[in-house]
Amino acid sequence: MSISYSQPLSLGFQRMKKALFQPFDIVKWFRVGFTAWLAGLNDCNGGSSGNSSGGNQNDWDTFFNLPQTAWNWLTDNPLWANLILVGIVFLIIFISVLIWVSSRGKFMFLHNVVHDNSEISEPWHKYKKEGNSLFVFEFFFGWFAFAVFVLFAAFCFVSARDLYYGDLPKVAIFWSIMQMILLFIAYLLVFGYTSLFLKDFVVPIMYKHRIGVMHAWGKFLLLFGRKFFSFVLYGLFIFILGIAVAIGVIFFALITCCIGLLLLAIPYIGAVILLPVSYTFRAFSIEFLAQFGKDFNVFPSDGLERIDEAVFE
Repeated sequence: MSISYSQPLSLGFQRMKKALFQPFDIVKWFRVGFTAWLAGLNDCNGGSSGNSSGGNQNDWDTFFNLPQTAWNWLTDNPLWANLILVGIVFLIIFISVLIWVSSRGKFMFLHNVVHDNSEISEPWHKYKKEGNSLFVFEFFFGWFAFAVFVLFAAFCFVSARDLYYGDLPKVAIFWSIMQMILLFIAYLLVFGYTSLFLKDFVVPIMYKHRIGVMHAWGKFLLLFGRKFFSFVLYGLFIFILGIAVAIGVIFFALITCCIGLLLLAIPYIGAVILLPVSYTFRAFSIEFLAQFGKDFNVFPSDGLERIDEAVFE
């Protein structure tokens, strides 16, 4: 049996309609939306912007001297340096708490999607062990990804400074820039796919077998080795769906004169509004995983009709 992408998506969409609209229950929306909000607390998407201007040499000299300038300022202002250090410590603690809550929330949301209910307290306590295991992995993985990004940014800064002050041919400059671009793409692919597989497949495997995160990774990687291209294409499919959702959000913002965009930006309220999207994505991922046999099927036997046949022995 070949791997399907459209059928799991269709089944996931049907699950969403049945759970949220047949019948429509506003209380259920807010309860399930709460678990979806918790599950996505640490799914932060960073962005950057820049201004293009015809700066002179002094502007670039100032930019490349920023690290030394910042260090001099910190050594000249020890009080502010200590306050910044304390602020960083509190920020790390705050982010760690968000990761911990979100780790529990992922199991709460998954539980509600699997069983078509809106429970909060029961899955919070029931999957405490699995949630804590996921938290430890996400904590170290998240800070490791951040550290790698900082090192990459430092590498790009040093390389750009060397290119600016060095007398290099245009071919060397071109290949240096291409190297930085390729490294950044590799960073996005490795950490992006790891995060996607963790959320969409490893967490359901932990939920199914009540096991720790590393044991679940072991089970998934065995499957991934057999169906490598199927999971790579899954990531591309999710990327395309994400673009479609982004276009829909932009359209929603335009027809509501940006009022809808302001509502989406409000924590929790945005999760409730976008619940049909997050619910469909969550159901799609576990419907896709269920194609690989009973060992990866998290649904109860009396659920909606879905793909039951394993795709490999």
